[in-house]
Amino acid sequence: MSAGRISKKVIGRASLALWTGLFCFSLAGCAANGSRGDVKDTAAAPIGLSPEQCAARAQIYQAASADHGYIIQPGDQLEIDFYLNGEFNDSATVRPDGKVTLRLVGDVQASGLTPSQLAENLDKDYSSELRSPGAAVHVKNMPSQVVYVDGQVSKPGGIPLEAGMTALQAIANAGGLTPDAGSHAVLIRRDACGSPEGSKLNLDVAAKDPSKGEDVALMPRDILLVPRSGIANLDLWMKQHVRDLLPVATYAPLPL
Repeated sequence: MSAGRISKKVIGRASLALWTGLFCFSLAGCAANGSRGDVKDTAAAPIGLSPEQCAARAQIYQAASADHGYIIQPGDQLEIDFYLNGEFNDSATVRPDGKVTLRLVGDVQASGLTPSQLAENLDKDYSSELRSPGAAVHVKNMPSQVVYVDGQVSKPGGIPLEAGMTALQAIANAGGLTPDAGSHAVLIRRDACGSPEGSKLNLDVAAKDPSKGEDVALMPRDILLVPRSGIANLDLWMKQHVRDLLPVATYAPLPL
């Protein structure tokens, strides 16, 4: 094995160890938290993850960095092309078990691999059928890489999650805040076991001073909820319980 390959492996392992350490440090102690689903005043309340889940997420994020490429996940839609063998081109959706079914070779493991790694495996699988397979894998759709923005935004709904996207960027992608929006948002995040926990974010501080840590980075399937402001809630209450129930207008026209 060449020195270049050894050094790349050493760097890769060191990078993975660093990612794991950072994630575990930032999320330490959250598993011992007995309450679930409470909204906290802290900017980035830790989400309950076991050390194993923490290490797994660190590995996913480390592997999904620019140097390593996106990691294929269940639900992803793949386009598979073969150089000079277009009749074998195929499209497939990664099943919950992480596999795809392709002609001639049957079930192939896809989840947990980068597109280039899957292409290398397909070259080996098809080598008995094709002289030079030249497989290329493209991820056409990534349903798992989405965040949801709801509440007082112009266009609530799901938003494709880009690497490093923050809360303010997600709100901007949702068309920005409405006039009734409050100065805080609630970030709801679920751990690997599906248990939710909320964190309260101060949007004013996030916009004025990003160094305060309020503009947190989002993770797949996060929910960002922007509630009404106190004044907007009062105005809505007045409309529903006072103005709409009065038989006449609440004002009189001025005499000319």
